[in-house]
Amino acid sequence: MKKYKYRKTFSVDGQRYSVYADTEKELIEKETRKRIALETGTHRIDSSMTLKAWAEQCVETFKMNQKDITRTKYVNRMNSCILKPIGNMRLKDIKLIHCQRVLNDQAGKSKRHINEVNQIMQFLFRQAVANGLLSANPAEHVVKPSGTQGHRRALTASERRVFIKVGLQDRRYLFYMLMLFCGCRPVEAANAMGKDIRILKNGLPALHIRGTKSHNADRVVPIPAELYEVIKDTPAYEYIAQTESGGPISNTNRTRIWKSFCRQINIEMGCKIYRNALVPPYPLAPDLVPYCLRHEYCTDLARRGVDLRIAQKLMGHSDIKLTANIYTNLNNDDISEVAAFLSQGSTQGSTSQHTKIHQNDHITAEK
Repeated sequence: MKKYKYRKTFSVDGQRYSVYADTEKELIEKETRKRIALETGTHRIDSSMTLKAWAEQCVETFKMNQKDITRTKYVNRMNSCILKPIGNMRLKDIKLIHCQRVLNDQAGKSKRHINEVNQIMQFLFRQAVANGLLSANPAEHVVKPSGTQGHRRALTASERRVFIKVGLQDRRYLFYMLMLFCGCRPVEAANAMGKDIRILKNGLPALHIRGTKSHNADRVVPIPAELYEVIKDTPAYEYIAQTESGGPISNTNRTRIWKSFCRQINIEMGCKIYRNALVPPYPLAPDLVPYCLRHEYCTDLARRGVDLRIAQKLMGHSDIKLTANIYTNLNNDDISEVAAFLSQGSTQGSTSQHTKIHQNDHITAEK
């Protein structure tokens, strides 16, 4: 069970209650919500309580081991997609049709998003059944709408050159270079600091990625020379990627920085400007999103013949199937290059590939 820093005990109608929190501000907020719930009667655990009241207690009680970032995403999705439309209904009044409408509202969004909304809804009602509040799960027989299947493609050779040229010229854009060159997830790139840069026994620079998504996410990966030359002097407790004011790259400013990054890339690719606005057509393809850069990193590993198991470690994947899905998704140019390589019958290329594999194996072993 998680250990909280602060605890507050108080009495209402002769009954003692306690709240726990990590900060004093959060403690005060929790106490206030608890007192209101006690005064309005929503603290009672029965089928007459609202779904919103149940969801708050359910998540707080049964999701104790969630990491902070996971909890934030979980609660935000629950609030916006489930509690907003039906959160004020009493548990006992919620029927299958209400749950189906919740999922119908997600139509057109990604399959992953729809699955996550459904999982949260199933969790809330299964726990309600397990606690004797409901006799059956009203969401058990919902039908998930068709969702879109996102495709995160690799960069073309020309796109890659421009991305690197623009990305290495601005401290903000190093966020994307960490994804491209080191395979960082967005939150990992945002948290990377000077202290995470290290030199391995073989003299090569590497980055300690303090990943939190799973046990495999905490890893050490090599840093290519062109990125290392730019970031090597980062003070130990400074973020490698920073905003213009010197702050960290947060969730709230990532969208703005990505738009700025894409603008500079379009300009570098020859897009015309009129009164400081870009003039269509835009050279940069609209299907590129930041996560494509992490995909590109994994594709690079495949292009260089890195063993799938080593690639899994460098990517920080908990399941090798995730890595394999990218390894089997190379484009036609990649396949042509492999065909040309095989037709040469060159042992030199094979030796070079095996050397790179062993170097990467050594890097992961250094951690």
